[in-house]
Parts: sequence; C-alpha cells; structure tokens
Amino acid sequence: MGVGRRMKKQGAPEPLSEEHFANLKRKKGLPVDDAPAEVPSSKKRRTSNKPIKPLKGKDSVNVKAATGKPVGKAANGAKNGKDGPLKSKKAAALASDSDEEMDDEFGASDLDDLDDLGSGDDSDAPKLGDDFMDSDSSVYDSDQDDAKKEKFVFSDDEDEDEEDREEKLTAANIEGLSRKLDQEREEEAAENEAELRQDALQTNIAGDKPRILGEDDEDDELSSKTKGLLAPDLQMLRTRITETIRVLEDFATLAEEGRSRAEYTDQMLKDFCAYYGYNEYLAEKLINLFPAREAFAFFEANESARPVVIRTNTLRTHRRDLAQALINRGVTLEPVGKWSKVGLQVFESTVPLGATPEYLAGHYILQAASSFLPVMALCPQENERVLDMAAAPGGKTTHMAALMKNTGVIFANDPSKQRAKGLIGNIHRLGARNTVVCNYDAREFPRVLGGFDRVLLDAPCSGTGVIAKDPSVKTNRDEKDFMTLPHTQKQLLLAAIDSVNHASKTGGYIVYSTCSVAVEENEQVVAYALSRRPNVKLVETGLSFGKEGFTHFMGKEFPPSMKMTRRYYPHLYNVDGFFVAKFQKTAPTPASAVLANGYKDKNGRSSGDAVAPEEEPVDKTPVGAECETQDDFGGFDEEQDKDYMDRAKRNAMRRRGLDPRALNHKGPKGAKDNEADTQKEPQEVKETKETKKAEKKELKEGAKDRKAVEKNTKEAKEPKKASKKEKKSKK
Repeated sequence: MGVGRRMKKQGAPEPLSEEHFANLKRKKGLPVDDAPAEVPSSKKRRTSNKPIKPLKGKDSVNVKAATGKPVGKAANGAKNGKDGPLKSKKAAALASDSDEEMDDEFGASDLDDLDDLGSGDDSDAPKLGDDFMDSDSSVYDSDQDDAKKEKFVFSDDEDEDEEDREEKLTAANIEGLSRKLDQEREEEAAENEAELRQDALQTNIAGDKPRILGEDDEDDELSSKTKGLLAPDLQMLRTRITETIRVLEDFATLAEEGRSRAEYTDQMLKDFCAYYGYNEYLAEKLINLFPAREAFAFFEANESARPVVIRTNTLRTHRRDLAQALINRGVTLEPVGKWSKVGLQVFESTVPLGATPEYLAGHYILQAASSFLPVMALCPQENERVLDMAAAPGGKTTHMAALMKNTGVIFANDPSKQRAKGLIGNIHRLGARNTVVCNYDAREFPRVLGGFDRVLLDAPCSGTGVIAKDPSVKTNRDEKDFMTLPHTQKQLLLAAIDSVNHASKTGGYIVYSTCSVAVEENEQVVAYALSRRPNVKLVETGLSFGKEGFTHFMGKEFPPSMKMTRRYYPHLYNVDGFFVAKFQKTAPTPASAVLANGYKDKNGRSSGDAVAPEEEPVDKTPVGAECETQDDFGGFDEEQDKDYMDRAKRNAMRRRGLDPRALNHKGPKGAKDNEADTQKEPQEVKETKETKKAEKKELKEGAKDRKAVEKNTKEAKEPKKASKKEKKSKK
C-alpha cells in the first residue's frame, strides 16, 4: 500500500445513495440516522450551471448489488466524454483502497467490472452526455451535510493504517454474519414448531380454539397402537396433554363447540396412561385428587427420584460434626430444611453412603425425609412407654429412641420375622438401648400389652406416594387393593387407640401415618376411627408445613377437624407422598365399642378392657367346699385374699388403658344378680361335684393302699440288707 495508491487532487465524487452510507455506519458500529429512503420519482433535480469545484479526498462508488452490474459512473467536473484518464485513475484508486469493503458488500464480479471500466480506452468506456444531470440516477450534492460524511469517506489526510481498517471491517463482518445466523435459526425453530402444531395437533395460532379431540378413527388408531405394543409418539402425547390442560383451565373460551368437559378429561386420562404407563383405574384415582395442571405436575414428579436424605443419630454425634466428616470424604450436602434439626440432604458423593466408617459406627441412617414427619408429630418424651406397631426397618424406632435419649422403653413390633432381623440390626448399630423387639400381629396387641403413653402406627398401604421408588405400583394396584388395605388399616388404628392409656400424665397420643395419597387409606380411615371411638379426637400435628386434609371429596363429607391432618406431595415439597394424623385419647374405651377384629365379646367390652371371667374356663365351685375334703392342704381365706385380687384387677386395667375406678361403680342391680347367680346352682353342677368328690375319695384310698404296700416292701427288704452286711463283715 504505497503512497501512489492514495487518491490525490481528483474531481468531485460520484453520486452516492443514502443506503450506502447507512451500511457503512452499521459496519463501523455507529448509530444510523433515519434518512428517508430513496424513491425513484419522475421529478429530476438539477444542479446550478456553475462549474462544480473539485473536492479533495472524497470518493465512493454507487453500485447496485441486486443486479451485480455497475451503473453509470462519471465525475461531476467533466461534462464531455473526454475524461477517460481521470476515470481510470479514480477506478484504480477505488479498487485498491476499498477492496475489503467491496468484497463484503458486493461481489468479485462488481470489482472486475470496475477494473474493466478504469483500464479501457476512451472508445470502450461509457461516456456521459451533456444531459447527465437529467438522468434517472440519483444525484447527491457533496456540499450537503459535509460533517457527517467525512467519517466514512477516505481522503489523503486520513491517518489510519490499512491493517487497522481491515481488522475493523473483518470484526464487523463476523458480527453481522452471526446475527444473520441467529436470526435464521430462530426462524427455523419457529417454523418447525408451527409445523409440528399444525401436523400433530392441527391447532392454530395461540388464542384460537385448539383442536384436541379427534375423530373416532384417530382414537381407534391410537388404541390399536397401544394394544399392539407399538411405541406411541411421546412428543405428540405431551403436547396434547398441555393443550388439554389449557382448555380445561379456560373451558368457556377454548373448548370446541359440542364438546363437554368430561370428554376432555377422558382424553387427558388416556394420554396420562399412555405417556406415564399407569393403569386406568389408578390414574383416574390420582387425577381426581388435583386440578388438571397440578395433576400433571404430580405425575411428572413421580418420574424423578427424591433427594437422598440421611438422619443424624444424636445418640452418637451432632449434625455439624457429621456434616464436616462427610464433607472431608467428598460428600456434597446441606441441611434438609429448617423444619428438621437432624436431616442432611446429599447431592453428590464420591463414596458409598452405606459403607462409610460413620455409617458403620451408627452416626447416621439413610432415611427418607417424609419418614421424619410421623415421629416429629408423635413427639415422644423421656421416661415414657411407647409402642411402634410396624417398626421395621427401624428408622422411626431409632428416631424415637434418640428423642427420648435412651430413657423409658420402646416396644418395636413387626409381624414379619424376616423384617425384624433388619430392625434388630439397625437398633444395635445406632445404639438404642431402651428398645424391646417383638413379633406379634398388631391387631392383637392390646391383649398382649397395653397402657402405653404414645403409639405410632405407620400402617401398611398401597404406596401411591412413593411411586418414584417403586414404579411397579403404576400397574400392580387395582380396585381390590383399595378395598382390602383400608379394612386392615381400620383394624390397626382401633387396636392402637385401645392400647393407649388415656390417663397418662404426659401422653395419651396416637399418630396414624401412611405413604399413600389415596383418600380411602387416609381420611376415610380416620373418619371411621372417630365414629367407632368417641373417646378420641384429632389434634394439631405440630408440623410447620403440609396441606390440610380433605373435609369433602367426591361427594363424601368428613368432620371439620380433618383440617388438622396433613398431606404431603412430591411436586410441592420434594418429599414422598405422605399423610399424618394425630389423635388424643380423652376417656376409656366405652363398653359398647367394637373390637379391633370387628366383633363384641359376651360382656359387651372391648379388647382394651380387663379380660372378663367368661373368656377363660373357670370352675365356679366354692373353694371352701373342696377344702373340706382335703386333709393335706388348708383352704383359702377369701377375705384375706380379696385385697390382693382387687389390686391385681386394677393393675390389669391400668395396663390396658382403662380406668380402674370403674370397678367401684357397680350398680345395685348388678350386685344382686351376681349374688343370685352364685347362690343358684343347677342340678347338673351338683351331680358333677358329687362325682368329683367320689373320685377324689377313691384316689385318696388308693394312695393309702399304695403307701401300705410300700411300707411292707421296705420292711421285707431291710432283713435281707442286714444279712448281707453280716456276711461282708465276716469276710
């Protein structure tokens, strides 16, 4: 780039268009003025007849890029056709100085045309006539707005180097190309989305009524694909689900004419079954729990696993110390939330959490966050007697032991011997020393042992709240399960209520929980217990979060106190689906109450009351009558033993959660009836007594005879022994 290539003392520049200046400004990154676009008009401008003075250092070219051909170019200073040398110099200078710019905006063919224009002879070059000012090409007066154009026109006084200019132009070109590519991609994505909506769902622009419900032939085709084990179009199903939800939320404006809400709901149910893999019965039961959009969020949350949570064992360590130890081993964690003081949520771990030294030492246990909730609601106190009716694998039991600081006693019961082995292992590993493990059917537990201060019942359920852990629930649960499981849960809850001592100074509470979200296993079971046991009531759980239980559902009405129960959903709290209800026992079980196994005893008492005498075979014969014929043993004095018997009865009633003062409130009629019963003895009883007496006499006589025979045999053996001794002494 020598000095000779620069332009020196040339004539006036050729006319330039406003668009050309705008392009140059854009490349330089400067703001573009809103100049009026050039519109070819029939009116033609004429400049003054005065000769135009040549301008120094200003040149440019006006080329139409659309056609790729140069238009007429001429200097304003030459009005005749004898300006070939001037044009050749100008073209050469333009081609050399702005080659980068011309290549970007125009093409190589345009530059070649300019070179041919400058190198040709006078005869070959196009010449302008005297009326060139009246031609159709636009004319620009270079004297106008001279300050704005000086930045974009090259001159001899310009101090920028060619390399700097090339770098700026290249950066501008790259930026412009990137904008074009981004714009093309956005347009392509918009076109694809529009095409997908038009082909798959046949919907129009947003705001129009979407066409979701197809004809019967389309439904038959989709069902045939499903039955034929062909994979459905998941993208189409998901898009149709979202459109259906949008219609159901604004049914009045978006629904198709002649279509009912039930049709859209049925379509959404079929799409959920096909997309997520549920059976139709379970999907319908879950959809009825929520509005349309929330149901979609619930199904989506069940497709992803819940966070890994560990519970700190406060019997051995503190949460801060445990967190620091695990962080040093490469575990990324944080507290599970403000609602728990012992939970830690694990995001990433480079070591297996079930094999660390801290785990083997019993510093923590892997436990779902939702399993903290029933124990927090029960809130066992120190030195209490607590029953865990379904304890395996031991997470809740050891949590209670930690809250009680290894004081009192916990009876951890589980009906499965196999699961009880894992329960025992966790109890030993975590250092719970106040726990007794037993293996009973929990429905019989009030007869085994009663009088507890608090009872925790985490009942067996359908598992509709833990589908993320066990996806087999989607297809395994049917109508039969939702009939048998609630029946068992009702029996267990009645047994738990009967096992509690209502007179406990610190307790008298029962917590019922399930890992299910079905109303049949939660609110209906609680309502049944309230109707069968009027001596209990619902109280606040004490949990800081959770949705209230249903007070009415699908035409069923529940007590207003059901608002005190708490529901937990995976899409709201990022925990497993759970239900928690807390009862308080305020009085002993009434005499007319139904047993946990569903029937009444002969005296009309419940299984929680003291055992009636008629339940065991008891001989009603007076003790003194038998003692008269017994010579070896003396008879019992009822007056002396009465205090001991009454004390034993009271203790038995206390253990079963009953009021022992009820023994003193017998009516006079009952007392008279009892006396009459003891005085009246049927003839058959008398006969049996006589036969028993005769048998006893015979046995005694036979015993006497045997004793006499034994004496005689002894006397006969004694002389023989004496003779043998004499013989030995002689020898």
